[in-house]
Amino acid sequence: MALIEFDHVFKRYPGSGAAAVEDLNLHIEAGEFLTLLGPSGSGKTTTLMLLAGFEALSAGSIRLDGASIESLPPHLRNMGVVFQSYSLFPHMTVAQNVAFPLSVRKFGAALIADKVTQALTKVHLENFTHRKPSQLSGGQQQRVALARALVFEPRLVLMDEPLSALDKKLREEMQLEIRRLHRELGITMVFVTHDQSEAMTLSDRVAVFNQGRIEQLASPQQLYDAPANPFVANFLGDNNMINCTLESTTPARLETATASVKTVTGQSLQARLCGTQTLPENAAVKLCVRPEFLQVSADRAALATGNCMDATLVDLIHQGDHWRLVARLQCRSGPEEATQWFAKISPGALPQGLVVGQNVSLGFSAQDAWVF
Repeated sequence: MALIEFDHVFKRYPGSGAAAVEDLNLHIEAGEFLTLLGPSGSGKTTTLMLLAGFEALSAGSIRLDGASIESLPPHLRNMGVVFQSYSLFPHMTVAQNVAFPLSVRKFGAALIADKVTQALTKVHLENFTHRKPSQLSGGQQQRVALARALVFEPRLVLMDEPLSALDKKLREEMQLEIRRLHRELGITMVFVTHDQSEAMTLSDRVAVFNQGRIEQLASPQQLYDAPANPFVANFLGDNNMINCTLESTTPARLETATASVKTVTGQSLQARLCGTQTLPENAAVKLCVRPEFLQVSADRAALATGNCMDATLVDLIHQGDHWRLVARLQCRSGPEEATQWFAKISPGALPQGLVVGQNVSLGFSAQDAWVF
């Protein structure tokens, strides 16, 4: 049995049309790190608030260890919550902030002192007990919020975009800190973010939300390598897409079918057919290729790939560990339908002599492309 079970959960706000969460079925396993990923308004934070008890269900049920918790107030659900804004008490010291959940639970003074010390040690703030939040950096304040969520040893820790206010370097440091805490404590964590990199770094599984529903639930690697649809492919990582017409499909080994498609550029290409879908010939589909799988050359014959597309190099951008190439595919029906693609090339693999404005060829293998 899963630790948490969402069973046909709906959430509708008065006066709004579509449901914020619609027919959600989700199981969360004990000890896992689950991230709810999606754009603003997709339902991920509402799902977290329903689990925490800060929002009431419109329909459905949520169970903890098989028992319904809809009627339980938040403080009886045994879940620690870390908010985006930290929500620390400014007039209290670090130790007093961390002690607060224990005080309201009527723990004894000696036990509170011991647990606060343990919690602050876990987040490496044992020497900051007497400071006020205003005397701490953003990263230190977030560590205090984490310690406060962990101090009463909850069954789950829920985090609502807790790192969004931090700068890039500090954000990445805190990601590693949260990974360490999850690994060492073995506690179940549910994390909300719109940042795909954060989801990839932290998660055992990721639930990709869109318009109140889960589009796909899988490991970060599965989501990246085998997205279920164009929304997931576009939201998790960079992706190139082009409209195509399906010509045929051929069953292949490894449970993957190969699709032959004709693009709006008039070229015939091969790619992997996504999932187990069955599509009729001449169906309108999209072909998707990640930028890192594209090869670029001024000499079409030099590309050792099955698929080649002609394009014009629009821009060449150095981004430190790689070059980002921008190329425009020209559609046969006219320049207004030109499609812009991106390639990610390591410095050592960049062809010599490329200049903006020249004609190039883009190559990729059928195994590195998907048809939806």
